[in-house]
Amino acid sequence: MSQFATRTLPHAPDVTAPDGSAVRLLLSLKGGSMAHFELPAGAVSKAVVHRTVEEIWYVVGGGGEMWREQAGHAETVALAPGACLTIPVGTRFQFRALGPEPLGAVAVTMPPWPGDGEAVEVQGCWTPTL
Repeated sequence: MSQFATRTLPHAPDVTAPDGSAVRLLLSLKGGSMAHFELPAGAVSKAVVHRTVEEIWYVVGGGGEMWREQAGHAETVALAPGACLTIPVGTRFQFRALGPEPLGAVAVTMPPWPGDGEAVEVQGCWTPTL
């Protein structure tokens, strides 16, 4: 049985994600982990694909766009507070912050993030700035 855990969103990022976004780690259990991702205003992430994990994102601040491509199907969706989206295993994705505020999202990664080598940089639809 897992122990109870509580954590407040850290002020400073814990790590930089392979896509270039700032990551503030939250909590983790056997089945998944949660983190807050932030992209500076006007920034474009690197495009990546995950080898073994899938994610659910919930946008909490700013605005922007997310490009996703899987099995020949691609789409770009608007990101604004309240938007929720999935990134299944094997999906190539890239996001960008549009407007004057950073783009912020909370994501659940299933299973928990395994470490280096999970995300592989790929060709995206925008030129990365990070």
